Amino acid sequence: MIKLINTISLILSVLFFLPCNIPASDRESITLQIHPYLPASELIDRFAPLTKYLSEKTKIKIICNISKDYTEHIEMVGQDRVDLAYMGPASYVLMTQKYGPKHLLARLEINGSPLFQGVIVTRNNSSIRTLKDLEGKSFAFGDPKSTMSYLVPLYMLQEAGIRKNILSRHNFLSSHQNVALGVLMGDFDAGAVKEEVFYQYKERGLKDLAWTPKISEHVFVTRSTLPSGTVNSLRNALLTLSDKAVLSSIKTGVTALVPADDSDYSNLRSIIISLEQTE
Repeated sequence: MIKLINTISLILSVLFFLPCNIPASDRESITLQIHPYLPASELIDRFAPLTKYLSEKTKIKIICNISKDYTEHIEMVGQDRVDLAYMGPASYVLMTQKYGPKHLLARLEINGSPLFQGVIVTRNNSSIRTLKDLEGKSFAFGDPKSTMSYLVPLYMLQEAGIRKNILSRHNFLSSHQNVALGVLMGDFDAGAVKEEVFYQYKERGLKDLAWTPKISEHVFVTRSTLPSGTVNSLRNALLTLSDKAVLSSIKTGVTALVPADDSDYSNLRSIIISLEQTE
């Protein structure tokens, strides 16, 4: 009986100390955190094939979560509260400015290019022809931390002499789709969306008013404390992903995941610094 008790005590002591030495996310699963640029249910569906692929390729269970908003997403990634994250370019730049660098794994390549654009849109029947025509008009933005539904379009408006205080009003509608619908329904004279959403709603009556500069695509990063072996395994899995069904599920037109470097986001970083200096 004493021998049995001693054996049980030894087992319990091992189980007790194991979690202190190995983070739960490394032992059991890895969290893939996504920013809410589309409705949560749609994002879960879009990333399900990638989650399954990564789980099989790395032999680590991947769990997909959607952040409440862009601010929460930046904080969670910056504070190393998630293992793996998919980030918009502006969110990545803002996160590194505040929290420092993370491990970059890969960025999207769309139709052979790792760069993308956004669009300032209005309705087909609108009399608005140039950005300067937006003076005194209403404007719909997405999220205040969004690359293509706020930060870059705001920079373009300012370059054209249109500051927010000379718009009749402006509102943040959370998502690109909400912006497109808000403009189409006549609630706003114009708005800013990423190109994917523009093409999704173009046939319903959206017109492109101005295109943004080309910006480096969305990127996958990991927390700074993730073991190097796990980082390399995830990076290799992403960079060797060739299944077209998995790639296109993330975003229409994705042809590959390609290497990413912090310098790829230099032009966006300059835009954000310019905005900060004019506030």
